[in-house]
Amino acid sequence: MAKSSADDEELRRACEAAIEGTKQKVVMSIRVAKSHGIWGKSGKFGRHMAKPRVLALSMKSKGQRTKAFLRVLKYSTGGVLEPAKLYKLKHLSKVEVITNDPSGCTFTLGFDNLRSQSVAPPQWTMRNIDDRNRLLLCILNICKDILGRLPKVVGIDVVEMALWAKENTPSVTTQRNQQDGLVATRVTESDLKVTVEKELVSQAEEEDMEALLGTYVMGIGEAEAFSERLKRELLALEAANVHAILESEPLVDEVLQGLEAATNYVDDMDEWLGIFNVKLRHMREDIESVKEKRAELEKLKATFVRRASEFLRNYFASLVDFMISDKSYFSQRGQLKRPDHADLRYKCRTYARLLQHLKSLDKSCLGPLRKAYCSSLNLLLRREAREFANELRASTKASRNPTVWLEASTGGSQSGNSADTSAVSDAYAKMLTIFIPLLVDESSFFAHFMCFEVPALVPPGGVANGNKSGSYDDDTNDDDLGIMDIDDNDSKAGKTSADLQSLNESLQDLLDGIQEDFYAVVDWAYKIDPLRCISMHGITERYLSGQKADAAGFVRLLLGDLESRISMQFSRFVDEACHQIERNERNVRQMGVLSYIPRFATLATRMEQYIQGQSRDLVDQAYTKFVSIMFVTLEKLAQTDLKYADIFLLENYAAFQNSLYDLANVVPTLAKFYHQASEAYEQACTRHISMIIYYQFERLFQFARKIEDLMFTISPEEIPFQLGLSKMDLRKMLKSSLSGVDKSIAAMYKKLQKNLTSEELLPSLWDKCKKEFLDKYDSFAQLVAKIYPTETIPSVTEMRELLASM
Repeated sequence: MAKSSADDEELRRACEAAIEGTKQKVVMSIRVAKSHGIWGKSGKFGRHMAKPRVLALSMKSKGQRTKAFLRVLKYSTGGVLEPAKLYKLKHLSKVEVITNDPSGCTFTLGFDNLRSQSVAPPQWTMRNIDDRNRLLLCILNICKDILGRLPKVVGIDVVEMALWAKENTPSVTTQRNQQDGLVATRVTESDLKVTVEKELVSQAEEEDMEALLGTYVMGIGEAEAFSERLKRELLALEAANVHAILESEPLVDEVLQGLEAATNYVDDMDEWLGIFNVKLRHMREDIESVKEKRAELEKLKATFVRRASEFLRNYFASLVDFMISDKSYFSQRGQLKRPDHADLRYKCRTYARLLQHLKSLDKSCLGPLRKAYCSSLNLLLRREAREFANELRASTKASRNPTVWLEASTGGSQSGNSADTSAVSDAYAKMLTIFIPLLVDESSFFAHFMCFEVPALVPPGGVANGNKSGSYDDDTNDDDLGIMDIDDNDSKAGKTSADLQSLNESLQDLLDGIQEDFYAVVDWAYKIDPLRCISMHGITERYLSGQKADAAGFVRLLLGDLESRISMQFSRFVDEACHQIERNERNVRQMGVLSYIPRFATLATRMEQYIQGQSRDLVDQAYTKFVSIMFVTLEKLAQTDLKYADIFLLENYAAFQNSLYDLANVVPTLAKFYHQASEAYEQACTRHISMIIYYQFERLFQFARKIEDLMFTISPEEIPFQLGLSKMDLRKMLKSSLSGVDKSIAAMYKKLQKNLTSEELLPSLWDKCKKEFLDKYDSFAQLVAKIYPTETIPSVTEMRELLASM
C-alpha cells in the first residue's frame, strides 16, 4: 500500500504549529481536495475549483471532559498552513460517501449547527479508498469513544469498513520529544483508537456471517447446480408464501374491506377536490377581474389628478393675473391702499375640498400645486409691498436731520435744533402694521388650504401684529376653511414635524423677495434721521416678540432680518460718530472744553427720546462706545501739552459731568460713566493744585520732605544735627518762605486763575487749593514741633485766618 499522508509526521507537525496556543493535540492529519462536485452530461464527475486543504482531527482534554474537533487548514501564499475553519465533532450528524464519484473517494460531512442548511456542504476528495477509510474510521471511533454515539453513515457498508480495518492495521511511527532526546515508538492503529472491527461488529456477529457465507461457498464452483439450487429455494419460498396467504383468508378479507373503504374515501375526496377546483377557478377569474378594474381605476385616478392639478395651476395664475392687471387694486400717487385678499381667499376656498381629495388620491401631486400657488401669489404680494412702500415714502414729509453730530468743525447750534422726524418711524410702523398681519394670515391660510398637517399658525386671540389687537381681518380666524380633514388619524407627531419643515420651505417660496421693500423703508428712514433706527428697532422687537417660534417661520425670519438691518445701520451711524470724535486728535493745540462733550449730551438726550421697548440695549451699547472713545481721545489730546494737561482734563471732565447730570440720574449706563469722569476730575484737580502749591512754597515743603525721609533711618533728636537741617537752616527757610506769605498766596490764586478757561470752576478749585495747602502746612507744623520743639512758626490757625481773609 502506498504511503498515506496520514503517516506524514512533517504534515502533523505543521498542523500542530498552525494551531499552537489552542491546547489541542492533533490525532490525525491528511491532505484532501475541497470542491463542490456535480455530474455533467458526459457522466464524469467534475470538480469545480478544487482547492488543496488539510483535514486535522484534534482533541482537547479539560479535567475528565474531552472535546474533539475537525479542523480545516489551508495553505497561505508562502506555503504555510493556517487555520481556515473549525467544526465540533459533537455536531456531526451525517457522513455520506458521494455515489456519483466512481472512485468512491469523495464524501461530505453534515453538521447540525450550520447557519444555512440550504447551502450544500463542501465535498472532500481523498487520493484513494484507503485514505478515505482511514479518516472516516478515525472519525467514527472518536464519536463512539468520546461522544457515545455514531453519526448517520450513507453510501458505505459498515461491514465492509470493518473488514477493511481488520486487513489494514498498519503500524504508524510517531515521535515525541522528551527531555532526554528524541525517541521513536512503534504503535498500532488500535493504539490510535482505530479499532473499528471491535466497535462496529461484535465477534459473534462476525462468526455468524462467516458461517452463512461458508454455506454458499460449497456450490459456487458448479454453476448449473448452484442455479438449480437457487430455483428450488425460490419455488419453495413462493409455495410457502401462497400457503400462508390461504391460511390468512379472514385477514385478507379485512384488508380488502379496508381497501374498499379507503377507495370510497378517495372517491369522496376526489369529488370534493373537483368542487373546490371549480370554486378556485371562479375565484381566480374574479381576482383577475379585481385586478382589471383596479388598473382601470388607477388609470382614471391618474387622469383625474393630472387634469385637476393642471386646472388648479391655471386657476391660481389667472386669479393673480386678474388682480395685477387692475391698477386700482394697488397704492397710487396720493392714495395709500391697504391690500385686501378676502375675495382671493374666497375664490380659492371653493376648491379646498378638491385639494383634500387630491391629497387622499395622490399626495405627491400637492408639491407642484403648492409651488404654483406660491409662485403666483408671490408676484402679487411683492407688487403690493413695492407699491405701498413707494407711496409711503413719497407721502411722508420730514426734514432730513444731520448725520454729523460730534464733528469738531460743526457749529454748536446745528445739532441742537434738529427737526421732528417722528413721521419717519411712524411710516415704518405703518408698513409693519399693514403687512406683518397680512403675511401671517397668508401663511396660515396657505398651510390649511394646501393641506399641511400642522397646528394653527395664529390661534384665536393670538398676537399677530405685536400689539395684541387681533388679526388682520375678520376672515382670518376661519382657518379650517369650512371643511374637516378627510382622515383625522393622519396627524401624527412625526408627520407634523416633517410637514412643518416642508411648510417653512414653501413659505420661503411664497414670501421671498418681499423683504427688499422693507429694507428700502429702513434705508430711507436712516438717511433722513439715523437716530430713528432706535425707534424702528423697538417697533420691530415688539412685533418679533409677538410671533410664535414655530409658526409663520418666514415672517419671524423677516422680522429678525429687519432687526439686524436696523442694528447694522445704527452701528454705521455710531462708527461714523466715533470717527468724528477721533478726528479731534488732528488739532495741534486744544484748549478749554472739547466741542463733542456738550454735543454728546444733546445727542444722548435725543436718543433717550427715541427709545421704545427693547431698544434700551441698543442705545446703551452706543453710549458705551461713544464715551469710551471720548475719554480715550481726551487723554491723548492732554498728552500733546503736558504743561496744561491737568487743566485740560479737569475742565473737560467737569463739563462732561455738568452736561450729563440729569441723564445720569435716570440712565444707569451714563451714571457709570458719570462716576468715572468724576474720579478722573478729582485726580486732575489734585495734580494741578499740588503743582501750584509746590511752585510757590517749594523750599518749605522740600525741607519737610527731607525730615520725613530721615525719620525712617535716624531718631528725631539727631535730625537737627544733620547737614542742612539745623535750627539755623530752619530759620533761614522760614524767613524766605513765610515772609510775605500773603503775597505768595495771592500769586498762587493768580496762577490758578491764569490758564483756566472755565471761570465757573475757579471758586471750587480755589477752595480745594486752600484746603490742600492747610493740610500740608499742618503736617509741616507737627514735624517742626516734634523735631525743633524750641522753635516757633506761624500757627495753622493764623494761616487759616489769612487764607479766609483773601
